[in-house]
Amino acid sequence: MEKPIQKTELKKSCANCGAELKYKPGTTNITCEYCGHEEVITIDERGFKELELSPYLKKMGAQKHSEEISMLHCKNCGANQHVEENYKSLHCIYCSMPLVIEDAYKEEWILPGAVLPFQIEKEKSFAIFQKWVGKLWWAPNKLKKAALDPQFTKGLYLPYWTFDAQLSASYTGQRGEYYYENQSYRDSKGKKQTRRVRKTRWYPASGNVSGFVDDTLIEASQQKTGRIPKKIAYWNLKKLQPFNSGFLSGFVTEKYTIPLKEGHLLSKDVARNIATRWCKQDIGGDTQQVSSMNMSLSEETFKHILLPIYISAYRFKGKEYNFFINGENGQISGTRPYSFWKIFFAVLLGVIILGVIVYFAK
Repeated sequence: MEKPIQKTELKKSCANCGAELKYKPGTTNITCEYCGHEEVITIDERGFKELELSPYLKKMGAQKHSEEISMLHCKNCGANQHVEENYKSLHCIYCSMPLVIEDAYKEEWILPGAVLPFQIEKEKSFAIFQKWVGKLWWAPNKLKKAALDPQFTKGLYLPYWTFDAQLSASYTGQRGEYYYENQSYRDSKGKKQTRRVRKTRWYPASGNVSGFVDDTLIEASQQKTGRIPKKIAYWNLKKLQPFNSGFLSGFVTEKYTIPLKEGHLLSKDVARNIATRWCKQDIGGDTQQVSSMNMSLSEETFKHILLPIYISAYRFKGKEYNFFINGENGQISGTRPYSFWKIFFAVLLGVIILGVIVYFAK
C-alpha cells in the first residue's frame, strides 16, 4: 500500500497556470510568480497551543502531534533541511555544498505549533546585503560579484523551542549597602593626600520570589558552521501565527537537531538566571549576593516554532562565510574575507606616497 503524502510536503499549485504558489512575505497570501494569482492562507482562529511538557519528555509522548517528513542532510556542515522548497540548485543553504536528492530520508519531528512568517521580501533582503557588502573595506572582488547575484541569498525558517512555566524560588543571601570613608595616602611625590573610598556593609537576607516565565527562547538546531549571530537573533514573538504550511512555501525549513529534552535542560539554565535576578531585586540595597537558591518550575508548557532568516553562503579560498539577515526586522550580520592583494597594494601605495613626500621635503 502506498504511503500517503504528509501535509507539510504538499505543494500548492496555481489554479490558473499550475505553477507552484509561494508565500508572499508580510502578508497572509501565497502567490504565483508567473500569473500573479493569489490565495489567502487560512489562519486558525483558535490560535496556537502551548503543549504540556511532561508527556513529551516521556518515551511515548514524543509521538503525539508529530509526523514524518523528508530530510536532506549536508555532510559538510551537518545542517538538516526539510524538503519543502523546490530544490532547483540542490545546494546547502548554509555552506553552499551540493546536496543529493537521492540521499533524502524520512524522519519523525514534532510539528511546529507556530511560525513567524517572513516580513521582508527577498528583494529587500538582497538590497540590505548589497548595501552591507558595499561598505566593506578590502573585500575581494568575488564577494562584490556574489552580492550582485540573487541566487546567493535564500530564505530559511529556523527551529526554536519556547518554554513557559510558573517559577518559584526561596533564597538566602546578603544585602550590601555602600558607605564612604576618607582615606589618607601619599602620592608619587611623597605628598600626603586624601581620597574618598567606597566600602560596603553587608546584612543577611532571605525570602521567596515567584512569577511567570514566558517564551524562553532556545535554539533547536546547531551545525559545525553557520551559527546565527546573537546580535540579530531577536524576533517579535507577538507576530507568531498558528502553524500553516502555506507560510513555508518557497522557503527552506531546517529541522531541529537539539531534542526537546536537551532544549528543556537549557531552558532551566535560563530560568535559573531569571530567578537569581528576581532574588537580587527582592534583596534590594546597593549590591547583592545570593548564597543559596532552591528553584522549582511548575505548569511547564512548550512550543516548537519556526523563525525567519535570510542567508547568503559564500566560499573564498576553501573557507566558508555566511551573511545573515533577520527575516522579520532586517538586521544583518556576517563574517567576511579580506583581499590580500588589495591590502598589499594599498600598503605599497602608501609607502610610495610617503617616500615621495620625504623626497621633496629634503
